[in-house]
Amino acid sequence: MQYHIRVRAGAIIIENNNILLTVYNDPIRGVVYDLPAGGTEPNESITDAVKREAKEEACIDVEVGPLAFVYEYTPHLNLEKFGKIHTLVMMFECKIINHTTPKFPENPDSNQIYVKWLPISELQNVEMYANIGSYLQSYTTNGRNIDLIEEHKLNQAVR
Repeated sequence: MQYHIRVRAGAIIIENNNILLTVYNDPIRGVVYDLPAGGTEPNESITDAVKREAKEEACIDVEVGPLAFVYEYTPHLNLEKFGKIHTLVMMFECKIINHTTPKFPENPDSNQIYVKWLPISELQNVEMYANIGSYLQSYTTNGRNIDLIEEHKLNQAVR
């Protein structure tokens, strides 16, 4: 079954005023930066997708924290610049755990060329896959989170 919207999940990892980014050589745009993120798979929770993407794209284990923000790409409102698939991306504040160190994966995503810690103050100097650098800078300064309500945990919370 095909749906009209794709759900993606990703990690915002900040340490010592640096943000962890994945870097790609896009055939059309050249070098672009992104957060470790990707589409959810069947029978996978959004938080499990965040953990899997962080592992696949940066070789790290993460603890998924609060939902930081939601990004929407609507093709018909953006001249289909990123394709024809309507996408909703949920970005979570994460912390690296298990003493894992970010590194370039052995089997990277197509066009991924490395993983990089970038000073948050330099986000405006790089091209992000989606132009969210200023939002990330604002988020790190103001720190506003959105609660994620997970249906399977609702009855547990009431007890």
